[in-house]
Amino acid sequence: MPDSAPTPAPAPERDRPWVMRTYAGHSSAAASNALYRRNLAKGQTGLSVAFDLPTQTGYDPDHVLARGEVGKVGVPISHIGDMRALFDQIPLVEMNTSMTINATAMWLLALYDVVAEEQAEAAGQDAAAARHKLAGTTQNDIIKEYLSRGTYVFPPGPSMRLLTDVVTYTVREIPKWNPTNICSYHLQEAGATPVQEIAFAMSTAIAVLDEVRDSGVVAPEDFGEVVARISFFVNAGVRFVEEMCKMRAMVALWDELTRDRYAVTDAKQRRFRYGVQVNSLGLTEAQPENNVQRIVLEMLAVTLSKDARARAVQLPAWNEALGLPRPWDQQWSLRIQQVLAYESDLLEYDDIFTGSTVIDAKVAELIAGAKEEMARIAEMGGAVAAVESGYLKSALVASHALRRQRIEAGQDIVVGVNKFDTTEPSPLTENLDTAIQTVDPGVEAAAAAAVRAWREARDADPAKKERAVAALERLKADAATDINLMDATQECARAEVTTGEWAAALREVFGEYRAPTGVSGSVGVGEPGGDLAAVRDRVAALESELGAKVRLLVGKPGLDGHSNGAEQIAVRARDAGFEVIYQGIRLTPEQIVSAAVAEDVHLVGLSILSGSHMELVPDVLEGLKAQGAEDIPVVVGGIIPDADAARLKEMGVAAVFTPKDFGLNDIMGRFVDIIAAAEQEPALA
Repeated sequence: MPDSAPTPAPAPERDRPWVMRTYAGHSSAAASNALYRRNLAKGQTGLSVAFDLPTQTGYDPDHVLARGEVGKVGVPISHIGDMRALFDQIPLVEMNTSMTINATAMWLLALYDVVAEEQAEAAGQDAAAARHKLAGTTQNDIIKEYLSRGTYVFPPGPSMRLLTDVVTYTVREIPKWNPTNICSYHLQEAGATPVQEIAFAMSTAIAVLDEVRDSGVVAPEDFGEVVARISFFVNAGVRFVEEMCKMRAMVALWDELTRDRYAVTDAKQRRFRYGVQVNSLGLTEAQPENNVQRIVLEMLAVTLSKDARARAVQLPAWNEALGLPRPWDQQWSLRIQQVLAYESDLLEYDDIFTGSTVIDAKVAELIAGAKEEMARIAEMGGAVAAVESGYLKSALVASHALRRQRIEAGQDIVVGVNKFDTTEPSPLTENLDTAIQTVDPGVEAAAAAAVRAWREARDADPAKKERAVAALERLKADAATDINLMDATQECARAEVTTGEWAAALREVFGEYRAPTGVSGSVGVGEPGGDLAAVRDRVAALESELGAKVRLLVGKPGLDGHSNGAEQIAVRARDAGFEVIYQGIRLTPEQIVSAAVAEDVHLVGLSILSGSHMELVPDVLEGLKAQGAEDIPVVVGGIIPDADAARLKEMGVAAVFTPKDFGLNDIMGRFVDIIAAAEQEPALA
């Protein structure tokens, strides 16, 4: 009698995988909807919506500041019609949607909420019940916008009021929603050390929770429900052991903070819940194929430790330092997650670091450092006061400058950039024009025409026009009180108000704000006789030849708020002996031209990372020519494909710098050469 077949061993019990997302959105609501549905069909388990810069900063596509920015870094959403198109055939009650939106978070959540109602009603379901099922996140962390991304609109006080209104509304009406995503991700992008990232994020959370608590809207016995809906969005760098310890430190600190400061007794409500996108700052233009292994290592930092594992992960694509990823590039990043979650045995084990003395020691060190920094911020009056004083921004600029120095000195090795930089030709980038996705230049004109048509059609109907006007008047009236603005905002959505109209109404009441730039302090770069000293000598010699201080204008045209590069150029130029004019972000080309002429500068440096360089740089060149100042040389820095760089130089740009140009002292030397040539002075070598 033959032996019976062996009984297969039971499959090991596996932990539930994290929510898998890709950060996506571009061109138009219809194009983004098609992309979302393709990604969901490939196994993506949640959506992460990227909005374009006009949407993030409260402008319609036909506003002057929207020029060159429409549909570039995300999807333009101008009104309820766009939100309907964005989620066409995607049932929102079944979806987990993360929306990277801050200053206009209330507005976008209201649009999302109303579309969910409409979907429910069309399906014969109860709208209120559908709202209670909605799951997802609005980033809605305005403090870090003043420090890193720059998509703030209003002053800190009104901005915190909008944030608090969203929190108290969602806790009551959308109980599965995360109303704010305390976002340390961009702090690391702006230069934060792990200690700063922990401390600044925790201090931001304290500011939010204190604001909600002190509003009196939520009863003390219900405050645990507020704490339970606060989530975090973190960054994971390539030093993955340290980054994993950072996450364990944040878990411990959050548990202690919510227990001791807010008296939350339910351990489940005190759970540290976070999503992650791994570090984009470390992605390189040089040898971009190396970015794949960086992404994998960074993902391990937030998945290896079960006790501190992310519950949602989105990965950048290998080519994001080159431009906008294609659908295939995003698929590659999704497959990286899926291989780890479903092929490896990672999810079969309890925490593999429990009891490690090495890990415990590093976690304790990070916690001690973070508590010290948190105490310093508390002494200033908290995170909002530390923003207004400029302390947080200055600290980040200084940390980022020190990081750049370490890379330039070879102390921090970046493979393919400052070491191991010889390379074979890459088949991935042999045709760079096809290695990234480009946005059709006609997208902006189409969006501008569409929003004008939307407003005209609405206002052609007297009843609709009256409703829109009344909705905006109610919004302004409520903003002048302490009434929660969510109801008025939802009425604006239903009344077919546009993004620009909603934000303009609040600008009338709240005003606007320009945050500190953080570039005024010195970080002490350069040793006697070093590279910087040599550049400083050349600047001094040029100054002597010209008989005047050598003046550099660093400009950020358009809505791109990623100011890290501009700030580092401004700091190093000042330390090299230039007189630097830097007025911060969000300037029109006309304002930059006016400043260049008024300050009689010798060089204009433009920083643009949003892809709008082909629209905004020519505007600056033409503006200088119109002012009779075409002899002032212009240089440009940003994520600029080679073909665009060549076109810009043909237009008259003196030099184009991209992320591969990491040596700031070398860039300063180029500035001296360019100014000397323009002034017909000796090269001053």
